[in-house]
Amino acid sequence: MDRRQHRRAGKTAVTVGLVVGLGACATGCGGATAEGASGPPGDPVTVLEHAADALLNARTSRATTSMEMAAGGTRVTIRGQGVYDYAHQLGRLTVVLPQDPTGTPEHRPITELLAPGALFMKNRGAGVPADKWVRVETASLSDGNLVTGGATDPFAAAELLRGTRTATYVGRTEVAGAGVRHYRGTADLAVAAGAASPGNRPALAAAAKGFATAEVPFDVYLDDQGRIRKLRQRFSFVNDTSKGTVAVASTTLLYDFGTPVDVRLPRSRDIYAGRIAENQPPH
Repeated sequence: MDRRQHRRAGKTAVTVGLVVGLGACATGCGGATAEGASGPPGDPVTVLEHAADALLNARTSRATTSMEMAAGGTRVTIRGQGVYDYAHQLGRLTVVLPQDPTGTPEHRPITELLAPGALFMKNRGAGVPADKWVRVETASLSDGNLVTGGATDPFAAAELLRGTRTATYVGRTEVAGAGVRHYRGTADLAVAAGAASPGNRPALAAAAKGFATAEVPFDVYLDDQGRIRKLRQRFSFVNDTSKGTVAVASTTLLYDFGTPVDVRLPRSRDIYAGRIAENQPPH
């Protein structure tokens, strides 16, 4: 951890990217040889380092995301839902921004396409024509798109676990009716970047430099096939506008593994090349 608030002040944090271009054993013990004793088979750190591989084996899934941001005493939540193809690292999410204080939606849902090294957004607003997409290079973002799009790329979130430094097995529970093993630990973004797939490596490396700390606390729930069913990660970055630290909690739920997924990236002529209006300060 040593490495590094007018109208709902938290909205500045919410539009982080939609405006920016839009005791030792408690933390590190291994498990016993049989679940029900001191834990499931295998060392928790090793198990989590390979959790992303189980998603590659599953190939696809549906995903539900939520991102909670807190700044200056205000808390807001951005929600998303869609599908992901782990084999090709392609995803599609519909992201919904929070309502304004009167309960009225302030923005149409944003369609996001996730691809290796890139984020595509439609209904981005800020002067972008409704039929055009905005393309953002994730490695150019100080958070590596772990926060910018209002939803963390599911496979990038999983690959962050490749940087697990400490972990402990909490116990068995259920997520959406599925029996799961609950682990809690801390991952290091720089270590994760070094072990990540080529598609996620530059973005995670950027996040390791851009966040207030490269250490990311997490809670993760794996099913009996080792697949991530729920992953909650907590990020911290410096808001350049207020010079304060913004706390972000990103939660990803994965289900319906093997569901058909067809994600087609925009054609060059459908990508907006003009200037994006900045109607709020960037993070």
